[in-house]
Amino acid sequence: MTPERSPSPTRSAQAPRPGRPPARDMVWIPPGTFAMGSDHHYPEEAPAHRVAVGGFWIDRTPVTNAQFQKFVKATGHITLAERPADPADYPGALPELLAPASIVFVPPPGPIGTGDPYRWWQYLPGACWRHPEGPGSSIRTREHHPVVHVAHGDAAAYAAWAGKQLPGEAEWERAARGGREAGEFAWGDELHPGGRPMANTFQGDFPHHNSLLDGWERTSPVGAFPPNGYGLLDMIGNVWEWTDDWYGDHAATGVQPEGCCRQASIDPGSQHGNQPRKVVKGGSFLCAPSYCCRYRPAARMAQGIDTSTCHMGFRCIVRG
Repeated sequence: MTPERSPSPTRSAQAPRPGRPPARDMVWIPPGTFAMGSDHHYPEEAPAHRVAVGGFWIDRTPVTNAQFQKFVKATGHITLAERPADPADYPGALPELLAPASIVFVPPPGPIGTGDPYRWWQYLPGACWRHPEGPGSSIRTREHHPVVHVAHGDAAAYAAWAGKQLPGEAEWERAARGGREAGEFAWGDELHPGGRPMANTFQGDFPHHNSLLDGWERTSPVGAFPPNGYGLLDMIGNVWEWTDDWYGDHAATGVQPEGCCRQASIDPGSQHGNQPRKVVKGGSFLCAPSYCCRYRPAARMAQGIDTSTCHMGFRCIVRG
């Protein structure tokens, strides 16, 4: 990823596709430049800056439960949420907190404000990709929903098995914009143009009441909402998506600052403590106008690599 000196969107748009897709349901994103980030929203998105990105293929949809299940059957992979935590990584932790578990959204019974996220998140034993809401829940009717409760290492293992990679942050954002530079959202300036939901997000009074304007309380099947300009589905909303970039501040030059590596991504003051963090993008079914307005291509968030949740998924790329 390098800073652009003389943007040439016309040349980028005409870049030829390099033959057949390397795998089924992948879309070619041509090389070119775009305005990454935003100066008008959350501070971690700034500064807006031009970035040049090489061409790549990207999955049309997030990886689904059915696809992830094939990977697990072929490899025997056990996700982080299905393994007990190493006591050495969490000195002083109570034994029950080291049991296999993952983080699940549990809406409170009434209004509580949005100041304390621990009031709607629960670290639930038994929650994993097979049991998204914990024991008793199932993916039996959700084969075509995005897989969730995958940590970064799980996503990277799937990508390697599939002969693919996880996208960098700039690659992901270029794909999410669908060829658009103007507009707050991937589809324009209105969240619900003409009253029509364009992505699976939270409507109503977060966190206790979801009005279900978009028809979905949690994840939705991939493709339930319109594609973006590149024909990609669910780049915004539904589930957050892992990238392979360590989290760090944007640099004005359009590149990650030197030293933005695993160690630099650690923030002892954050909820992830000394666990390094990767960038996740796209927002999820829990993003609302009143809380976490990150259903935009420029939005970004830091996620500890030791963490899996009920709204975290991924998709893969193959670089051209």
